[in-house]
Amino acid sequence: MNTLKQVKIGQTVRIVKLHGEGAVKRRIMDMGLTKGTEVYVRKVAPLGDPVEITVRGYELSIRKADAEMIEVE
Repeated sequence: MNTLKQVKIGQTVRIVKLHGEGAVKRRIMDMGLTKGTEVYVRKVAPLGDPVEITVRGYELSIRKADAEMIEVE
Protein backbone atom coordinates (compact mmCIF):
# COMPACT_ATOMS: atom_id res chain seq x y z
CA MET A 1 0.00 0.00 0.00
CA ASN A 2 1.44 3.37 -1.05
CA THR A 3 0.40 6.47 0.85
CA LEU A 4 0.63 10.13 -0.09
CA LYS A 5 3.41 10.49 2.48
CA GLN A 6 5.65 8.15 0.41
CA VAL A 7 5.19 9.97 -2.93
CA LYS A 8 8.27 11.80 -4.24
CA ILE A 9 8.36 15.47 -5.21
CA GLY A 10 7.17 16.01 -8.79
CA GLN A 11 5.01 12.88 -9.00
CA THR A 12 1.31 12.87 -9.84
CA VAL A 13 -0.79 10.14 -8.24
CA ARG A 14 -4.48 9.20 -7.98
CA ILE A 15 -6.26 8.69 -4.66
CA VAL A 16 -7.51 5.12 -4.24
CA LYS A 17 -8.86 5.11 -0.68
CA LEU A 18 -9.09 7.27 2.43
CA HIS A 19 -8.35 5.65 5.76
CA GLY A 20 -9.33 7.21 9.05
CA GLU A 21 -12.50 7.66 11.03
CA GLY A 22 -15.24 10.23 11.47
CA ALA A 23 -14.21 13.87 11.71
CA VAL A 24 -10.66 13.29 10.45
CA LYS A 25 -11.85 11.57 7.28
CA ARG A 26 -14.52 14.23 6.76
CA ARG A 27 -11.91 17.04 7.09
CA ILE A 28 -9.69 15.38 4.46
CA MET A 29 -12.65 15.00 2.10
CA ASP A 30 -13.70 18.64 2.69
CA MET A 31 -10.25 19.72 1.42
CA GLY A 32 -11.06 18.08 -1.92
CA LEU A 33 -9.08 14.89 -1.37
CA THR A 34 -11.58 12.27 -2.50
CA LYS A 35 -11.34 8.91 -4.24
CA GLY A 36 -10.27 9.20 -7.89
CA THR A 37 -8.78 12.70 -7.54
CA GLU A 38 -5.33 13.36 -9.03
CA VAL A 39 -2.76 14.91 -6.70
CA TYR A 40 0.58 16.49 -7.67
CA VAL A 41 3.27 16.67 -4.94
CA ARG A 42 4.92 20.12 -5.18
CA LYS A 43 7.17 20.33 -2.12
CA VAL A 44 8.03 18.60 1.13
CA ALA A 45 9.34 20.61 4.07
CA PRO A 46 12.93 19.86 5.19
CA LEU A 47 11.76 17.76 8.14
CA GLY A 48 9.01 16.11 6.08
CA ASP A 49 6.10 17.99 7.59
CA PRO A 50 4.00 19.47 5.96
CA VAL A 51 3.64 18.24 2.38
CA GLU A 52 2.55 20.79 -0.23
CA ILE A 53 0.32 19.39 -2.97
CA THR A 54 -1.75 20.65 -5.88
CA VAL A 55 -5.28 19.21 -6.00
CA ARG A 56 -8.26 20.34 -8.11
CA GLY A 57 -6.33 23.42 -9.28
CA TYR A 58 -5.30 24.81 -5.91
CA GLU A 59 -2.34 24.41 -3.58
CA LEU A 60 -2.78 22.71 -0.24
CA SER A 61 -0.45 21.87 2.63
CA ILE A 62 -1.28 18.80 4.68
CA ARG A 63 0.32 17.22 7.71
CA LYS A 64 2.39 14.07 7.42
CA ALA A 65 -0.09 12.25 9.67
CA ASP A 66 -2.95 13.11 7.31
CA ALA A 67 -0.89 12.16 4.23
CA GLU A 68 -0.40 8.69 5.76
CA MET A 69 -4.17 8.13 5.74
CA ILE A 70 -4.45 8.68 1.97
CA GLU A 71 -3.80 5.57 -0.14
CA VAL A 72 -2.63 6.35 -3.69
CA GLU A 73 -1.59 4.60 -6.90
